[in-house]
Amino acid sequence: MDDVAEVLVAARGAFDSRDWAAARDGFRSIEDEHNLSADDLQALGDSAWWLGSVDEALAAYEGAYRLYLHGEQPRQAAISALGLAVSMFLRGDVEIGSGWMNRAQRLLRDEPESAEHGYLLYIDIESALEESDLDGVIETAQRIREMGRRYGDANLAGVGVLFEGRALVQQGRMSTGMALLDEAMVAVLSDELSPEWAGNVYCHLMAAFHELADIRRARDWVEATARWLDGLPAAVLFTGICRIHRSQVLQITGAWEQAELEAVRVCQDLAEMHIAGAAEGHYQVGEIRRLRGDLVGAEQSYQRAHERGRDPQPGLALLRLAQRRAAAASVSIQAALVAEDKNPMARAPLLAAQVEIGLAVDSIEVARRACAELEETASAYASSGLETAALHARGAVELAEGLPEVALPILRNACRKWRELNADYNASKVCVLLARTYETLGDTDAGQRELDAAATVFDRLGAAVDAQTVMDLRGQEALPAGLTPREAEVLALVATGQSNREVAATLSISDRTVGRHLSNIFTKLGVSTRTEAAAFAFEKGLAAPTRE
Repeated sequence: MDDVAEVLVAARGAFDSRDWAAARDGFRSIEDEHNLSADDLQALGDSAWWLGSVDEALAAYEGAYRLYLHGEQPRQAAISALGLAVSMFLRGDVEIGSGWMNRAQRLLRDEPESAEHGYLLYIDIESALEESDLDGVIETAQRIREMGRRYGDANLAGVGVLFEGRALVQQGRMSTGMALLDEAMVAVLSDELSPEWAGNVYCHLMAAFHELADIRRARDWVEATARWLDGLPAAVLFTGICRIHRSQVLQITGAWEQAELEAVRVCQDLAEMHIAGAAEGHYQVGEIRRLRGDLVGAEQSYQRAHERGRDPQPGLALLRLAQRRAAAASVSIQAALVAEDKNPMARAPLLAAQVEIGLAVDSIEVARRACAELEETASAYASSGLETAALHARGAVELAEGLPEVALPILRNACRKWRELNADYNASKVCVLLARTYETLGDTDAGQRELDAAATVFDRLGAAVDAQTVMDLRGQEALPAGLTPREAEVLALVATGQSNREVAATLSISDRTVGRHLSNIFTKLGVSTRTEAAAFAFEKGLAAPTRE
């Protein structure tokens, strides 16, 4: 066996064992590309794709396509063309992707039906799901599933089951739809599917449970996907998509610092590979920054998401509310609901935001209607997150309508359910409503306890806007530069010369939490050193100058 043959055997073996880096290096080491077969070029393209080298993957796929055509292998050429089409679509190159898709369809037009025809239907079913053509999704999914059975192709069978389940769930046929999603889970957990199709199923399951606001299942499937990815040497695309959903779970459960880090990494890793994924990463960064009171940073991130095709709602409308532009917030969320007129689950977070915004501008009728629709959606889909969001909204509306006796048990139930889901921020938002309810009923002590509970969480999370709301309710003056009370405490101690460790000991918090507070303080003050921060503290009376 000559050297080239040995290298090829090793590269092919590495590819079969999913060692993408070794496979790519092996195939690339062949100086004369003519020694590479069409299958070798296809494997080189797949290896580069797994490693996130999209341009290299596209070049290899195109080479494989030409060789398959030259060798009169139209089915294989069609699969290469499909790979090019999918990669182009993911990058946002719709016109070029459509061109390759047309080539794939033309190649198979006169061929007897085969599994390759089923793979071409994948693009159709993705488009139908995005357009909420649920009957079309179900019809195509059943056809793909049958083709998978007929041709013994587990990938097609699994994808057919997955998409039929997603469509049925969106139609509110929860029992049948969830049973099919469970069946799709079994297919990936038992390793029946090839890696690229297993990754596709994992991503759709994470998306389905996020869309459902099924917080527990969303968390479980992020963890399951992460374990699957740990078993692969590299998977840039699927790792990036998993990071998106991990960031969403971390946001809900209050790990905002880690959530932002994950989202920022998504923006970097998927920038040239998956435009929609990168857009969602920018939206997530915007969400965390809005919640932490970095309104300028949030605006910038929402704009980047919009530039990449992601409608930045409901975050942008809630940002307008935080900017005290209530009228703009109201118009913004209404326009978002007009645009999203098909998918009830996609409307749900918009409706929850409309309740909050409507009550802020005293549009109680608007809030009441949004709450009623949200309750209908929660009843239809019966997920933990939707049901609790509906309770939260109903309690807020009843309070606004002057019915504290009705609001109180609803809000207590909402608070308990958010805490059961480890959604401390949401629970604390309800605590603020409970405080107002108790005050209306004359129970000042209970109201103060709820404000204390909310303030503790807002302070821990760095939720500056919400912390200011608590201060307003307590009749306290606003702190300078949008600092939270805890940040002001940290700044005052830093100004006296305490180290991070000493501040942590004084306030009974961790060194890492002190570091996070300091990072927030520096950002809000526009400074980069402790000395500059201390000077601000002395100037604003947050700390008394020390005497020699």
